[in-house]
Amino acid sequence: MSFKKLIREAMLPTALVLGTGSYLVFHFTPALYPIGPVCHEIAARGQTFLISVMLFLQYIRIAPKDLRFHRWHLWVLLFQVVLFAGTTAIALLLPPGTARIVAESALLCLICPTASAAGIITERLGGSLPATMGYVVLIYCVTTLLIPAVVPILHPSEDFSFWMGVWRLLRKLFPMLILPGILAWVIRYAWPGLHRALYKISHLSFYVWGVSLTLAMVLATRALVLSDPTPGLLLGIMAAAGGSCILQYAAGRFIGRHVPDPGATTESRIVTAGQSLGQKNTGLLIWLGYSFMTPVTSIAGGLYAIFQNIWNSWEIYRRENR
Repeated sequence: MSFKKLIREAMLPTALVLGTGSYLVFHFTPALYPIGPVCHEIAARGQTFLISVMLFLQYIRIAPKDLRFHRWHLWVLLFQVVLFAGTTAIALLLPPGTARIVAESALLCLICPTASAAGIITERLGGSLPATMGYVVLIYCVTTLLIPAVVPILHPSEDFSFWMGVWRLLRKLFPMLILPGILAWVIRYAWPGLHRALYKISHLSFYVWGVSLTLAMVLATRALVLSDPTPGLLLGIMAAAGGSCILQYAAGRFIGRHVPDPGATTESRIVTAGQSLGQKNTGLLIWLGYSFMTPVTSIAGGLYAIFQNIWNSWEIYRRENR
């Protein structure tokens, strides 16, 4: 086995273990506590920056005209929105307590936008990068409107309004999602030479993603440890995150298999739709839990990150050894 292939196969499990282990070492070492706030700030800002870099390198590989919408986009979006609406209705019917928190965790896992790294994994597995990026743009637009519309219903507050929620989401997403695309396409048309040079190194986005995933696991483990849930609540949120992960990957692959897409093979559609629906921006999921829902729901983001990356590790290993 070549060294490069070994790195590709070991990237996910290494990031999972390194990120989780790093935070646990810090948590059980009191002498490191004084630097905790600084380390958290570095991890949070570093992950946001690396996500922007990943998206920039992916946008470098595609032109604006490549972001056309596909028929399976509509079916995947419809599935995601209907399940989100149904889970929200269930949460509204439940009294405050464990069951409602579990329902809120599930609805966040269902409506959370596609991960910025989804295009990297999709392409590695033989899927379509442009089709994945098209769905990334679509689901971020929908989420920016749906989350602020639902939050005042679940958690009424005079200090929160729909437009305030939209603004908070846009402020969070603009530097991470929109700005990299604008910059990449300005370079494409204004500096072709620079664009060609960046295109040649765009494959490095896979390795940038590995570092970003390590930081994501640090933040996810921190959210899990600091929330200190009861065993029953933890098991409920774990079931919500795991069930949502399995359901969305399975549904995406089912839609990809049965919804035709001219110019794409069945295998490519299965991978692309599955990753677009199943792989989530878990860093954003954690932030959504802290910012808009009951804070303990942020645990769902950390647990979902573990489940989805175990699946992706297996998929990459199987693809590399086929």
